[in-house]
Amino acid sequence: MSRTVKDYVRSIHDFPHEGIIFRDVTTLFADARGFRMAVDQILHAYAGTRIDKVVGLEARGFILGGAVAHQLSTGFVPIRKKGKLPGTVISEAYQLEYGEAIMEIHDDALKPGEKVLIVDDLLATGGTAAAAITLCRRLGAEVIGCAFVIDLPELGGRRVLEGMDMPVHALCDFEGA
Repeated sequence: MSRTVKDYVRSIHDFPHEGIIFRDVTTLFADARGFRMAVDQILHAYAGTRIDKVVGLEARGFILGGAVAHQLSTGFVPIRKKGKLPGTVISEAYQLEYGEAIMEIHDDALKPGEKVLIVDDLLATGGTAAAAITLCRRLGAEVIGCAFVIDLPELGGRRVLEGMDMPVHALCDFEGA
């Protein structure tokens, strides 16, 4: 029986808090065949689509997004947590379960009209990805989609992003938070 991307993801119970099941993609990234499968499946979903830049979300989105950008022979742009990028940035706040976080992008990272794909490992509530979409749009880029390894449907992130008229592609989903 052939393995799927989901088969390479490790589930860790009660991390980072009791009652949470953490979906760990480091086991996927560590396996050459699994990592290649994930990158290829993301690329396949966007075959024939113009992508000028790949935007990766801190931190695991850097790993996946960098590999996707390499395969597309295009540039990679990181979106990071507040205070991590040197130079001039623009910021976007978003809500966490208990508080607020801020994501940043260099103010010259994207040019108006560039078509970008946002990549991350996991879609939960959609807050981080929504902030990333807003940052890219503020720079005048056209976000053509968001790609994830994992979707956690019960947390509603897909609905949030689709509410922003954003196509969402996930390689697999897991029930439960």
